[in-house]
Amino acid sequence: MEAEGKPIGRRVFLGMLAAGGAGILWGAKASDALSRALRPVTERDSTGLTSLLPTAGRFRFYSVVGFSPHRSDDEYRLTVGGLVDRPQTLSLAELKALPSVRLVKDFQCVTGWRVPRVAWSGVPLSAVLDAAGVQPGAAALTFTSFDGTYTESLTLDQARRPDVMVAYAMEDKPISQAHGGPVRLYSAPMYGYKSCKWLDGIKLVPKVEPGYWEDQGYDVDAWIGKSNGRSDSPV
Repeated sequence: MEAEGKPIGRRVFLGMLAAGGAGILWGAKASDALSRALRPVTERDSTGLTSLLPTAGRFRFYSVVGFSPHRSDDEYRLTVGGLVDRPQTLSLAELKALPSVRLVKDFQCVTGWRVPRVAWSGVPLSAVLDAAGVQPGAAALTFTSFDGTYTESLTLDQARRPDVMVAYAMEDKPISQAHGGPVRLYSAPMYGYKSCKWLDGIKLVPKVEPGYWEDQGYDVDAWIGKSNGRSDSPV
């Protein structure tokens, strides 16, 4: 954990202020969560932005569209397409029927805050890819969110890591709407913006296509400790 009060970079600070204007969520639920969790989050925060951001338990709410999108468990579908042999449209029940894994890892935001020892459960992304059958021309993946705006990317090698999953449980409970449920991407060795919330689409493509934040100057790979000039290290 970083020392309290360590400053963030100017570009990241300005970017977070812009994000605040465009879509960090406020409202009754966020205010309640803020009241419950302000002190512990402040103690862990090294960005100085706690007063600007509402919280969600041990986490912060982030949305680039200004609202928290919703899909019920019954309505949820994940499509897998692009350069695959067997395009998929998976319900939540079908995802849960695939081989699963549980990981306990720190969750690290590029702006400096960290939530230690978060339990994640879901399907290894590699298992989803194997079920679809990756074609030889595929070298990367793009991810879309049912917020209608957010996108992310991984290389095929990154996607096949054992610590990258399509997650449907967090801290041994179904992932809430606020946390990007019912299904989100979780990429343990990368900063949080790579873990696409409200995941509804995976597409295999010939090359990496930068995601929402990469288009605004953020690092494409986002390895923890290597992408922002600090000494963060994954746990």
